[in-house]
Amino acid sequence: MQTPLPARTGSPLDPARSWALQHLDRPISLPELADRAKVSVRTLTRRFTAETGVTPFQWLLQQRLLRARELLETTTLTVDQVADRSGLGSGESLRQHLNRHLGMTPAAYRSAFAHRSATTVQRA
Repeated sequence: MQTPLPARTGSPLDPARSWALQHLDRPISLPELADRAKVSVRTLTRRFTAETGVTPFQWLLQQRLLRARELLETTTLTVDQVADRSGLGSGESLRQHLNRHLGMTPAAYRSAFAHRSATTVQRA
């Protein structure tokens, strides 16, 4: 997985990326993202790929996986809850994506990387 760009880079697409990061838990369509960037879908796709090296959907998937990993590391949420809050839909979808990108299950990831402290609590 490539390291995705931060939300703010000085690009005209920054507002759309920033908005997407705040709404990862819901479906985000290409037309909606283009509207947020105030460009056409074709222009968004071309500029986004030129800036990031990946398509908007690949970037969204990367961001959702990063969010899922953060939740697995820092909360006691169930796999289904993590999948829902990261926008990956279902626990099965989260399992498939983590396995494809990291070669491990959510449980194995949590076991290997969860912070073992008193501050690890379930977030509401």
